[in-house]
Amino acid sequence: MAFTTVPAPPLRAPLAAGDYGLFAGTVFVWGTTWLALKLQLGTVDPQVSLVWRFLIAAPLMFLVCRLAGQPLRFTARMHLRFAALGLFLYSTNFILFYNAGHYVVSGLLSVIFSLASLTNIALAVFFLGEPLRLRVALGALLGLAGIVLMFQHELGGGGPGANLGSGPLIGLGLGIFGCLSFSIGNVVAARVQRDGVSVLAANAWGITYGTGFSALFALAVGSAFIVEPTPRYILSLLWLAIPGSVLAFWMYLGLLGRIGADRAGYTTVLSPVLALLVSTVVEDYRWSAAALAGLVLVAAGNVLVLTRRRRPSAR
Repeated sequence: MAFTTVPAPPLRAPLAAGDYGLFAGTVFVWGTTWLALKLQLGTVDPQVSLVWRFLIAAPLMFLVCRLAGQPLRFTARMHLRFAALGLFLYSTNFILFYNAGHYVVSGLLSVIFSLASLTNIALAVFFLGEPLRLRVALGALLGLAGIVLMFQHELGGGGPGANLGSGPLIGLGLGIFGCLSFSIGNVVAARVQRDGVSVLAANAWGITYGTGFSALFALAVGSAFIVEPTPRYILSLLWLAIPGSVLAFWMYLGLLGRIGADRAGYTTVLSPVLALLVSTVVEDYRWSAAALAGLVLVAAGNVLVLTRRRRPSAR
């Protein structure tokens, strides 16, 4: 086997003020959307709220594509992939997490969602044949251990939702299936991008198809297509549709281009921390030593998963 020298990776520039602004904005929006999602629950069925959310977001996404000069006409075969993207990334994933919100506080929803980095790896190993690195395996174990500690607090009677009996466990299960749906959507998205489709255009069409699937699901289960005429519902819906679905995505894409996927990925480490702080103030989430230790383990696991070891330069 022939060996070739690997050039030393270039030194990365320090973050600029604009980078910090995009990073903070992404963390803030993603860290607060979970509370907005929780505020949507009540009179309107989750799948119907999801339809309203993306009916607002989809036209805005197409407008962003137009402003960015992205092509929007594609073949029928590509539209089938967009439909798969919509099903897993913008319909099933969200429906599962919306329903999980009935059983756990909003901050814990964000912590559960951080497991998506682990389900992404699991799918890549089992279905794409990618090797499992020791560093990544350790990160996965730390993340899972952290989730167990945080839900031990919930199930043990020390936190909100304990009076629901098995409720937090149901919420955890729905969230894990939501992560799996999200990760399948990521696999589809990666395939679409390899075919040369821009992220903006793929997501605009994905949101559109996802809205259709959510509407069909709502019709199938007999949901009423209503809107709760309260400031709480309307404002949370607008927050999810505009900052949560369009602005945060725009900021995150900008961050990817400026600082790279590895460093931008740390937004998924800090967003659950902010979400739990919001839950502490708004939902009276009660911290325990186990919950705090669990959060640290989840964050550490994500850092290990997201950090790439720099290759040594050949000398």
